[in-house]
Amino acid sequence: MTQDTSLDAAVAALRDGGVIAYPTEAVWGLGCDPDDEAALTRLLDLKRRDPAKGVILVAADLDQFAPWLEGLTAAQREALGRPQPTPTTWLVPDNGRALPLVRGDHDRVALRVSDHPLVAALCRAFGGPIVSTSANRAGEPPAMSAEAIGAIFGDGLDAVLDGPLGGHDRPSTIRDLLTGRVLRA
Repeated sequence: MTQDTSLDAAVAALRDGGVIAYPTEAVWGLGCDPDDEAALTRLLDLKRRDPAKGVILVAADLDQFAPWLEGLTAAQREALGRPQPTPTTWLVPDNGRALPLVRGDHDRVALRVSDHPLVAALCRAFGGPIVSTSANRAGEPPAMSAEAIGAIFGDGLDAVLDGPLGGHDRPSTIRDLLTGRVLRA
């Protein structure tokens, strides 16, 4: 694991097909380029996560998700842009844009616009969404600090972007865009 925790180093690692760790709204996350199948495979292997589950994509703003939103109605796009009381991940119908490892065995892709300043800066500097999945091994609690990242993943990551968590006490709400149903409160 690199000791360089700069934004530039994290972006360089993403562009080089690496897997990084970074703080999110509530827990530490692992990320990679959602269009890099080898990076996705490596991330899932590090987590020991079942590829059928898929992963969340996070972006600085809704515009960064434009290719994933093609085919949605104006009302659906408006719903995605409405402020929510807590961080919200939306399950959006897959229009064929998401790689199978992003979508998993689902017909939806999970998208979240982050208000965490470091996550937003990371996505802006990278130029688009990145994968955002909790930094842990499957079935274990998520990491809550950079030190925990090191203990869990050792030198298996390409960069760790250190910073504070966003102050929320639980991961994002997951809501289906088409039905409005909450799958995780």
